[in-house]
Amino acid sequence: MVFGSGAVERLGELALQMPARRALIVTDLGIVRAGLLNRALRSLASAGVSRIVYDEVRENPTTADVERCAEFAKEKRFDLIIGFGGGSSMDTAKGANFLVTNGGRMQDYRGFGKADKPMLPMIAVPTTTGTGSEMQSYAVISDEATHVKMACGDPKAAPRIAVLDPQLTVTQPDLVTACTGMDAISHAVETAVTSNRNEISLLFSREAFRLTVNSYERVLENPRNLSARAGMLLGAAYSGLAIENSMLGAAHAAANPLTARYGTVHGAAVGVMLPAVVHFNARDAQIAMLYRDHAVAAGLVESGAAPSEAVDVLTDRLLELGEKAVRRLAPTRPDDATLSMMALEASEQMTAKFNPRPLSPPDFEELYRASL
Repeated sequence: MVFGSGAVERLGELALQMPARRALIVTDLGIVRAGLLNRALRSLASAGVSRIVYDEVRENPTTADVERCAEFAKEKRFDLIIGFGGGSSMDTAKGANFLVTNGGRMQDYRGFGKADKPMLPMIAVPTTTGTGSEMQSYAVISDEATHVKMACGDPKAAPRIAVLDPQLTVTQPDLVTACTGMDAISHAVETAVTSNRNEISLLFSREAFRLTVNSYERVLENPRNLSARAGMLLGAAYSGLAIENSMLGAAHAAANPLTARYGTVHGAAVGVMLPAVVHFNARDAQIAMLYRDHAVAAGLVESGAAPSEAVDVLTDRLLELGEKAVRRLAPTRPDDATLSMMALEASEQMTAKFNPRPLSPPDFEELYRASL
């Protein structure tokens, strides 16, 4: 992790450490038009690193999007991939890395450890503060035909370096700031309690929650507050490390059908579902204690607070942040038949399997009714 204002100016120096001489930069047109890429290009040029820019990344990339990027890249000779932008840019870069180096289709890499051949080194430069993809070995890609989100992971796909420069996040549109910020907060909450949690994931999820929950409102109130931007960026990265060690839970499982069916922005969908999921999970006394520890670490309650009190304060805070930022983006409650189908789809999501309390489709129906 290379963290701090102006860190992007070191990109050329860091590329040479790979060592690399020709870099493929995967980004989107909005990043290019905003001028965010210019400092990166200048840094690479000053280090003598050639640049090839692919700027056709789309939000929530599909297998077809990754294939287009890989097709563009196959004819170019490069020895480094730079994912520059939000989670979609980094996921597209990782996906293209699979296809360019190992061949086949993106569906071949669903799961973990399916890449048999070496992969190219990658540097991740996030310009949003949410996904934590810069710290992860997974690319999340939607199947173009089925719309199912596939997690495609391999240790070789993880970025070698993450460049965290809060200056790059200042020009985010307000809606992007709100939604990606809620995503980072939800990662910090969910990773703390999954069935796969461990001491490493707890370390990162707790610090991520402290940073993000205390920076989020400050960023919304003053988008140019670099201190708050830095807190969100570092917190999002720590959340990404927590995911890498712990995975996610029911809030993400329930969010995906909302995105697939209604186009609800991912961060908004997760933010809307999270309070009800916390209450559901807190029926387990051990999980309630973990939530209490999160609330204590963030300064929401005193260290002597009862778990039930802490859970109430925590969910109230999550509701408050969601009301201010993203809840208005949620769809109105679907009819019963649609709810039942969404609940079945949520129960089949990979992240549902890591929730600390098992959920059946009727459980997901109740979560939807409580949240929408």
